[in-house]
Amino acid sequence: MSVTPHCLFILFGVYGDVMRVKILFNKKENALVQMSDGTQAQLSMSHLNGQRLHGRAIRVTLSKHTTVQLPREGHEDQGLTKDYSNSPLHRFKKPGSKNYSNIFPPSATLHLSNIPPSVMEDDLRRLFGSTGAPVKAFKFFQKDRKMALIQMGSVEEAIECLIEFHNHDLGENHHLRVSFSKSTI
Repeated sequence: MSVTPHCLFILFGVYGDVMRVKILFNKKENALVQMSDGTQAQLSMSHLNGQRLHGRAIRVTLSKHTTVQLPREGHEDQGLTKDYSNSPLHRFKKPGSKNYSNIFPPSATLHLSNIPPSVMEDDLRRLFGSTGAPVKAFKFFQKDRKMALIQMGSVEEAIECLIEFHNHDLGENHHLRVSFSKSTI
């Protein structure tokens, strides 16, 4: 399975606001990910370096490039470079966003939020299980059914589920929010 700019945007977006992503044309297993600031780049590096994605370890280092160049007008690069600077999916745009206090290293347990009342445990187990990865455990928050924890079989499976289902449309104008959890079930 090949990694797309969107996939890197979602994964690195857990640790900061991704501005641009470029997968290198001649070395497609390498990419540049431009974060909105150096702190976010450091955070991404400390949490994602060495994690596994599609069976391979990710190596994250700081680049000598300070920005990702967009292709010049009329020079198509087969969708390898994407500009996300105006994305509505940025988690840290608002100063003091509560997302800042919910940054955790990748774990097998995911925190789900923005779940509509009509969506049941079975629906979410089915959705996450559709990746072929077994769901080990599931628990709605007692005080707030809009949130839940779901435990996958491994950190790698959880990473792939986060990439796949963050912002997934659950209907009723609810887009699922997925992040790594510090809690286990």
